[in-house]
Amino acid sequence: MPYLLMSPFVPLIFSPACADSARWDLFSLYHLQHGSPLMFVNVKYFAVLRELTGLSEERFSLADGVTVSVLLEAILEKHPALSGRLEQVSVAVNHQYASKETTLSEGAEVALLPPVAGGHDGSQATHDTWTSEDGRLALTHKVVVPADVVALVEGAFAGAVVTFTGIVRRKSQGREVVRLEYEAYPEMVLKELARIVEEMDEMWPQAKVSIHHRIGHLSIGEVAVVIAVCTPHRKEAFAACSHAIEVLKERVPIWKKEIFTDGTTWVGWGP
Repeated sequence: MPYLLMSPFVPLIFSPACADSARWDLFSLYHLQHGSPLMFVNVKYFAVLRELTGLSEERFSLADGVTVSVLLEAILEKHPALSGRLEQVSVAVNHQYASKETTLSEGAEVALLPPVAGGHDGSQATHDTWTSEDGRLALTHKVVVPADVVALVEGAFAGAVVTFTGIVRRKSQGREVVRLEYEAYPEMVLKELARIVEEMDEMWPQAKVSIHHRIGHLSIGEVAVVIAVCTPHRKEAFAACSHAIEVLKERVPIWKKEIFTDGTTWVGWGP
């Protein structure tokens, strides 16, 4: 039976059927009654965190100006299944990596990012591809063709073009792979790829770089990622291409789920 709780500011309606949301409305009411301004932040969950919470996103009401650390405490209270897990998670605020001491503001988009492993499910079904203006950076559900990526960096100045092509293999960790599922945070992926290319411009000023990553369900033998680097000389091209794939796997919010004949695992998250 729903009941009505009145405050001088706002009426809040609760029912046993929505105990979780009621708890957070009570939290909001406390701050309203004590004169603390409230703000709302939007939290996004990806990969294993999405599976553990059963949510892709939700909204939290918090005291104005709290830090990421306070938000994480609130998330843990609401989702006990994440206990012991958030220590492995990175946080992004408005598409940029942030520390636990970062102050949040009204309407902030906070993404909880599991350890990345180099990938997106069907939640962005209205989109096929996200690309930079020049087309050299792309996140796509479509097949990635290595020759098309190379064509984006070739030119008369080229002395060497080095490519890295990541392909879905049949065996991983001694287990038989059925397929891979890549999931990503598209709004942040292109921004982080652009930052990587900017850093590479400082390290190899004459290099031209293109990175295309596929997302969704990939079968054995399909191409997951292609990186093409063109420079006047081969030494720089090899070094730059190797750097690009290593940094991509460390920083870009793309996750890989391995589907085996005997189970599944999110790469980077552990068993």
